[in-house]
Amino acid sequence: MEQVTIFDSTLRDGAQGSDIAFSVEDKLTTVRLLDQLGVQYIEAGNPGSNPKELEFFHRARSLSLTHGKLVAFGSTCRKGVKPEEDENLLSLLEAGTSCCAVFGKCWKFHVDAVLETTEEENLRMIRESCRFLKDHGKEVVFDAEHFFDGYLENKEFAKRAVEAAAEGGADWICLCDTNGGVFPKDAARIVREVLSWIKTPLGVHFHNDCGMAQANSLLAVQEGASQVQGTFLGIGERCGNANLSTIIPVLQLKLGIPCIPQGSLGNLTHCAKELAAIANFDLPETLPFVGESAFSHKAGMHADGVLKTPRSFEQIDPFLVGNTRRFPASEISGRAVVLSKIREIFPSARVDSREVKAVLQEMKELESKGYQFEGADASFELLVRKRLSVFTPFFELIYYHIYTDFSPSDQSLASATVKVRVKGEMQLMAAEGNGPVNALDKALRKALEIFYPVLSKAKLTDYKVRVLDGKNATGSAVRVLITTSDGEKSYTTVGVSNDVVAASWKALEDSMEYLLINQK
Repeated sequence: MEQVTIFDSTLRDGAQGSDIAFSVEDKLTTVRLLDQLGVQYIEAGNPGSNPKELEFFHRARSLSLTHGKLVAFGSTCRKGVKPEEDENLLSLLEAGTSCCAVFGKCWKFHVDAVLETTEEENLRMIRESCRFLKDHGKEVVFDAEHFFDGYLENKEFAKRAVEAAAEGGADWICLCDTNGGVFPKDAARIVREVLSWIKTPLGVHFHNDCGMAQANSLLAVQEGASQVQGTFLGIGERCGNANLSTIIPVLQLKLGIPCIPQGSLGNLTHCAKELAAIANFDLPETLPFVGESAFSHKAGMHADGVLKTPRSFEQIDPFLVGNTRRFPASEISGRAVVLSKIREIFPSARVDSREVKAVLQEMKELESKGYQFEGADASFELLVRKRLSVFTPFFELIYYHIYTDFSPSDQSLASATVKVRVKGEMQLMAAEGNGPVNALDKALRKALEIFYPVLSKAKLTDYKVRVLDGKNATGSAVRVLITTSDGEKSYTTVGVSNDVVAASWKALEDSMEYLLINQK
C-alpha cells in the first residue's frame, strides 16, 4: 500500500471521554499541533451541538494549516426532513470546512429500535444527506455507524446502507465498530469482503471496549483500508478509541506504510505530551512508543543487553519517535546499568573506581531501608554528585517545628517554623499551609529564596506516600515521592522515614538542592 490517510477525531470523539473538556483555545492549539505532526484530516467537532462548537469553527477559519484539513461532524438529516431543511446539515455548511463527516445507521436493530423508521427512509436520509453536502462543494466522509455489528447480523441491510452513501457521492466510506466489540478475525474478513464490491475509498473507525481497536485498525489496513480514524492517546467515550499515537508508528516503522511525513515522526512523543497537558491528564507511562516507560529497562539482564545492542530488547530506536531510553536505578538493576547512569553525569567514571563502588554500596544500603531510586532520578543524581565530586551544601537544617490544628469541620491548618544556615547566615522563617508538609515547604522556600531567587520557579506538582511495611501500623516506615516542576521540566525526589514529615523533608531538601545544583 502506498499511503494510509490519518483521520484524527480527538476533538470530537475524544472529547466524549469522561473528564475530557476542551475550551475553544484548547481546540485551536490542538489543531495546530496535529497539523504540525502531519495529520491529514482533523475532525474538530459538531457545529450543530452547541454555540461553543460553532464559535470554534468561525475562529478556525483564520488558521493556516500545512498538512491538515478541518472536518465538521454531524448526522444525516432527520427522518421525514429534507436535507435543505435540516438544522444539523445547515450547521455543517455554516462551519465553513471543505470536508464534512456524517454518520448514518447501518444496523437494522438501530433503525428499528432507535430511529423507529423504515429501511427505505433510512436509506433516503443517508443518500440525500451525502448528495446535499456534495452539491455544496464538500468532501464527504460517511461514517457507517455500527457497521460491523450490523453486517454480522444482517449483511444485506448493512451493505445497502453503505451503497446509499456511495450513490449520494460520498468520497469516503468509513466502517465503524461503534460498540467496540468486533473480533480481529471478523474485522479483517468484513473489510476484505466490503472491498470486493465497493469502489469508494474505505476507512475504518474502531472503539476499544474489548481492547482490540489498534489490532483491528492495523488488520483493516493490511486488508486494504486506506484511511484510519482514531484519537490521539486513545481518549474517547467509554474505553476510548483506536490510539493513533500507537497506530502511526506501527504503520510507518513496523509495516513500512507511510501515513505522516517521515520528518514529523520524531515529534510524536512531544505531541503526545502536549495533548495530554491540553486534555489535563497524565500521559500513561506504559503507553507504547510515547510513554515514559516505553523504552525503560529495569531488569539487569535486559538493561545489559540493550547497552550492548539495543535490538536485544527494543523493537525500534526511541529517537525515531522522539522518546528516550531510560534505565531506572533500582535494586534489580545490574552494575552496568548503574554505571551507565553515573556516566550520564560523569562520563569518565570507571566501574572499578573506589568512588563508583561506594555509590553502588550506598545505593544497596539505602534500598535496604526502603529507598527506591526508580522514578526518583533527581535523588539518584544528587547521590552520585555528592560522592563523585566536591559538593558544598547550599543550606543546612538547624531545626524545624510543625504545629497543627484540626476541627470536626475538617478545616485543618498547619504552621511550620524552619531554621536553616545559608552561606554562613541563620534564617528563621514560618509559614502556614493546608497540612504539615505544605507548611514546611512554604517555610523552607521563604528562608531560601532570599539567597536563591531561582527557587521561586519551583512548584510541587505531585506528592505520593507509600507505607513500606504495615506490621507496625501507624509506626511503619513510609516512602515519600515528590515531583517538582521548574517551569520547563519535572523531576522527582525521594525520602524514607518512620515519620512522614521527616521523609517529606528529605524529599523536599533533595528537590531544592537538585534545582540549585543544575542552575550552577
